[in-house]
Amino acid sequence: MKTPRKALSAAMVVAAVTASVTMSPPASAAAVTIRIQYDYTTVVREMVGLAVCPTNQVLLSRSHRGDENGYTTYHCGWIFINDEQVQVHTANVWTPSQGLKESKSDFVAPPDQALVGRWHTGDENGLTKYETATLTWRGQPVRLINPVWSSWYKESKHASQAGYNQVMTGRTHNGDENGSTRYQYATVAFYES
Repeated sequence: MKTPRKALSAAMVVAAVTASVTMSPPASAAAVTIRIQYDYTTVVREMVGLAVCPTNQVLLSRSHRGDENGYTTYHCGWIFINDEQVQVHTANVWTPSQGLKESKSDFVAPPDQALVGRWHTGDENGLTKYETATLTWRGQPVRLINPVWSSWYKESKHASQAGYNQVMTGRTHNGDENGSTRYQYATVAFYES
């Protein structure tokens, strides 16, 4: 059973600058070293919030304080395999195209896609959209495996970050700023074909 994530301050998220792990691929493939490195941080007003990771980066954490007039912080980062940067290719721009009503939003990226952007307008009755991307290394697909959900957090006062060797792949929110939010994270994996 996975242990629940604890809410972290934005400063604690930034302090977790680098995470690395060695994967154990099938016996037919050589082991690779995967490292995730925090880099980009942006703070946006939730009511008119547009956050997009820079080229070749994916979402790793999100925190929010207050209501729709409060501020949301996003952290993005790079993924490296054997110290070579993974390429991030935009797959779905602002999915779903019509948006989700924030007060009842439940979004999970398609298989093997990470979140790279979020757009929201208005309060809990406003719309939320997500941008996703596929990942490749040396022209081969990078997998995102073993998705897990975080604990539920109060939207108006929380911080959540990807665990060791994980990236953000989904988010669910119910209600207004006093409602609950949780995140899905998946583990980065690479198996040579």
